[in-house]
Amino acid sequence: MKKHNYSAGPCILPQEVFEKSAQAILDFNNSGLSILEISHRSKDFVAVMEEARALVLELLGLEGKGYQALFLQGGASLEFLMVPYNLMKTNGKAAYLDTGTWASAAIKETKLFGETVVVASSKSENYSFIPKEYSIPADADYFHCTSNNTIFGTQIKSFPETNVPIVCDMSSDIFSRTLDFSKFDLIYAGAQKNMGPAGTTLVVVKEEILGKTNRQIPSMLDYQQHIAKESMYNTPAVFATYASLLTLQWLKNLGGISAIEKINEAKANLLYTEIDRNPLFRGTAVAEDRSIMNATFLLNDEAHKEQFDLLWKEAGISGLNGHRSVGGYRASMYNALPLESVKVLVDVMKNLENKI
Repeated sequence: MKKHNYSAGPCILPQEVFEKSAQAILDFNNSGLSILEISHRSKDFVAVMEEARALVLELLGLEGKGYQALFLQGGASLEFLMVPYNLMKTNGKAAYLDTGTWASAAIKETKLFGETVVVASSKSENYSFIPKEYSIPADADYFHCTSNNTIFGTQIKSFPETNVPIVCDMSSDIFSRTLDFSKFDLIYAGAQKNMGPAGTTLVVVKEEILGKTNRQIPSMLDYQQHIAKESMYNTPAVFATYASLLTLQWLKNLGGISAIEKINEAKANLLYTEIDRNPLFRGTAVAEDRSIMNATFLLNDEAHKEQFDLLWKEAGISGLNGHRSVGGYRASMYNALPLESVKVLVDVMKNLENKI
């Protein structure tokens, strides 16, 4: 039976990425060696890293604009502290928008470095919306936001206009929608939501914002060190970087971000239309802030839970359970999830309605 993978991350990847990755594990580039055993300094892997870094900038429309792409390790969670280490001046200040669990975790780390101003928060409403009315201190060293909130199913649709450098955690919607990415001075994202397997972390940074903090930064946490060493300061996550390259190639061949955005919008519209139409379900996020990546919804009557769970599991659906912070269900519709899989879920929801 075909599986329909709604896992929030690690998540579904294109089938061709699995196939090419599997082949590379057995024999990479007809070398007689596995991708798992080759030297990260080998000509073949250096070419992988160079192409991956270049393709990131190409897809984001940032070529020739003073940005560098890095494939690091430690997940987005390590970026929570690398960002203030590299951008917050000694005795400086940072501004943060609190829209969910991961934004809150980033705020916690930044408070270790200096004054951290939370410009707005939706915590009191269980992060069910994106705050709109807030001001960013003009003397902040940077402003940090989280573009998509995996757990609560909300997404920032409009980013603020400010002269302060903008840092954005795009872990769960990177490469999913067209934006003017040059509005951001630093973007980071764990690979395992839309780009590849767990194990590598993408950082895209405008070089001109670095080196201004007067801090002594440990080498492994210094973006300038990683740029100087071309993302090879230490042994990178070889396999995760290679699989990410394959996913980026797949996206480019599909037509890039603008092409996948249309598909993503179609998937989200189909599911949200059914959530709103079907009297057995209700969404948890404010409609205007709903994420196109992660749809969170509840049953109106928990008495139907056992039957609904049985139906979606019988249909080959996997990973639909919601996060404990929200409950209910979460359908993560990342780039590689086909529209067909969303149709299967919608049919199951309709089937439940017919049985009640």
